[in-house]
Amino acid sequence: MSGRRMIHVITPGDHFSPLTGSAIPTVVHGLATAAEQAGEPRAAVVVDRSTWQPRYDSADVIEYAGARGPRRRARYVDALRGRLGLTRSAVAAYYRPIADAVRAQPPSIVVAHNAPILPWLLRDSPHQVVLYAHNDLLRTYSRREAGRMLQSAAAIVCVSESLAEQTRARLPGPLSPRVHVVGNGVDATQFSPDPDRSPSRLRVMFMGRVIPDKGADVLVRAIAQLSGADLELLIVGRPGFAVDAPLTDHERQLRTLAAQSGADVRFRTFVPRPELPALLRTADVFVVPSRWPDPSPLTVGEALATGLPVVASRIGGIPEAVGDAGILVPPDDPAALAEALRGLINDPESRSALAAKARARAEQRDWSWSWRQLRAVLARV
Repeated sequence: MSGRRMIHVITPGDHFSPLTGSAIPTVVHGLATAAEQAGEPRAAVVVDRSTWQPRYDSADVIEYAGARGPRRRARYVDALRGRLGLTRSAVAAYYRPIADAVRAQPPSIVVAHNAPILPWLLRDSPHQVVLYAHNDLLRTYSRREAGRMLQSAAAIVCVSESLAEQTRARLPGPLSPRVHVVGNGVDATQFSPDPDRSPSRLRVMFMGRVIPDKGADVLVRAIAQLSGADLELLIVGRPGFAVDAPLTDHERQLRTLAAQSGADVRFRTFVPRPELPALLRTADVFVVPSRWPDPSPLTVGEALATGLPVVASRIGGIPEAVGDAGILVPPDDPAALAEALRGLINDPESRSALAAKARARAEQRDWSWSWRQLRAVLARV
């Protein structure tokens, strides 16, 4: 790294604040904290000045005045421009204030989270730019456009091998060796088991965005098949961060499904991150029923650190996050999920064994583990 400071760029308009559950700010906070603890120069993060406070104190804040994001039609036109070998002008305008803020800084390592446009915007700057992919960013890009946008990227980091495979497949051959994997970590001190918990009934928990992709409805259908089991299901979250936003069609359908299930299903709205550890300690089993290839959900690590047996979909990067500390089932399969839950309900010893494995795995994969992976990548660029 040659003593250079690291500047993280998060998605425009995202909040570098513990008041949200947004994944990228959580990852940046974890990496920045671990890096400083390892003796690295204090990191910085580029943040739209209008975003929420208080902010995490793990990095210096570089503020900028954000531009208006491109609308759907502009994004469609951008995709067409990209196919024609032209610059995606709308997204470039959206990120240009960020690029200008970065250009004003001394030469640094710029970590562009989910921003494939940024290596191109900073291609003639003294900064080293690393694309940090949390999702499949290049699905609307041709290989030619991806090569043009990322030619100047020093490295391309993906949060799971599953995502890395997708990314390599979308890149021209010469760029493929620049793809590296840095798995998401967890704060194993903040998230920890409750040694005194002795529940009168089993609590199964889902926590995350309540949208169809995340599969909370699959879990409700599975719970409905466990008639007679002494348990409750708690679904925590909303589609976004607004606690009192009107229910979406999907949320209303989910509540109808829950009422028809005959099971004890309860709902709780979005919870700020500082409240998550205590809430997770009230659970006995954690379920990640995603029906889409989630690259690396942070909730898996947080549940493992809390010492919870995890039952999760075998899709995307989820199996990499769970390892041997949980049970994997086919996605969108309520019967298979119900069978896995039934096994845990009927076998307390199996639950205890998985809980111990879960905690051990989380302790091995904290944010210092993630930082060491990223530090090794940066040492090679």
